[in-house]
Amino acid sequence: MDVHSQEPFWLLKNGLLHSYPSLRQSLSCDVLIIGGGITGALMAHSLVQAGFDTVVIDKRDVATGSTSASTAMLQYEIDTALHELIPMIGEEGAVKAYESCLNAIGEINRIVKALKSRSGFKLKKSLYIAAVPDDEAFLRKEFESRRKHGFNVQWLNRKSLRNRFGLAAVAAICSSEAAEIDAYRFAHELLKASVAKGLRVFDHVEIQSTEYDPNGVRVLTQDLAMIEARNVIYCTGYESQEMLPGKVVDLKSTFAVVSEPLAELPPELRSVLLWDTQDPYLYLRTTDDNRVLVGGGDEPFKNAALRDKLIDQKRQMLTEKVRELYPDLAFVPDLAWAGTFGETKDGLPYIGEHPAFPHSYFALGFGGNGITFSVTAAQLIRDVLRGKKPDELHYYRFGR
Repeated sequence: MDVHSQEPFWLLKNGLLHSYPSLRQSLSCDVLIIGGGITGALMAHSLVQAGFDTVVIDKRDVATGSTSASTAMLQYEIDTALHELIPMIGEEGAVKAYESCLNAIGEINRIVKALKSRSGFKLKKSLYIAAVPDDEAFLRKEFESRRKHGFNVQWLNRKSLRNRFGLAAVAAICSSEAAEIDAYRFAHELLKASVAKGLRVFDHVEIQSTEYDPNGVRVLTQDLAMIEARNVIYCTGYESQEMLPGKVVDLKSTFAVVSEPLAELPPELRSVLLWDTQDPYLYLRTTDDNRVLVGGGDEPFKNAALRDKLIDQKRQMLTEKVRELYPDLAFVPDLAWAGTFGETKDGLPYIGEHPAFPHSYFALGFGGNGITFSVTAAQLIRDVLRGKKPDELHYYRFGR
């Protein structure tokens, strides 16, 4: 699947940071991770730290799929509002899902410090704004639900938003825990650190066939190399829908625009991530080279060609949205691109086993919380491989 258009910002900004060899010889391992994006990199880091002999393969250069097109906003706020998720899966599960994303931000912060990462990680506040006045009641209900369950939130009215953030909106929830990162660079840093501890990584590896036996999985590549693994973990994102027997995700096209670097970012903008109550929602962050990055305008995905034809139209729409929100900001669009992502019915990921794939696990962080869900998946699947049975897997199971 063509998961993004040409010229995603992070790939142009960083270039090809590292390439890995293709696989020409057969090998064996404890765990084979299929997919070398941010999810696979986080999974590999977790498993190598836990002592598993781990191999990562990717059909592209690593991290050049959806990871390179991600806006990489790290939030505990799931696409489905907490007060709406509670009646869907129960209060305990909904609160745990939000808490796991919150804890994931802290875990990424810890890893970033340990690696001395240069991935532009920054802790920020998150503003969830009412897109139109009629959404204020919905937003107030969400604020009360989060506050009831212990999340650190603050209600901001129109005057507060204007005075504190230079923002033209009627109301917002301000959450004190959020962050941003360059997911493409971070994925490369994770893989590099794990390779130093024994991880093996191979790119440009296509799978020709997969066989299951009582002891594990045998994967044959296009170059006739055989990989024998006790367990396989699929970190293949939205492309996993092509192999799963039933529909688990609605594929969407999303669009993003990044501005030219500003001489100086207003401090009130530099300190926050922003998203709104529209459906599809608008989202906005800054970068470490003083750009403003905005995304949204999602459309049902039909094919890559139709998606990419919409880029110019969406560039104009997103630019106008930024200028409406921040009338005093000199936003000049520089690059625009499109990517494909997926939405689930409840906004939650799919993590764990699937009955059609023995000795296999899936880490599919669909939706706007892909990276934080990937941290959760790496922790849960690591624990399963250690013989534990985490209760949280119930909420992320297939067939729910």
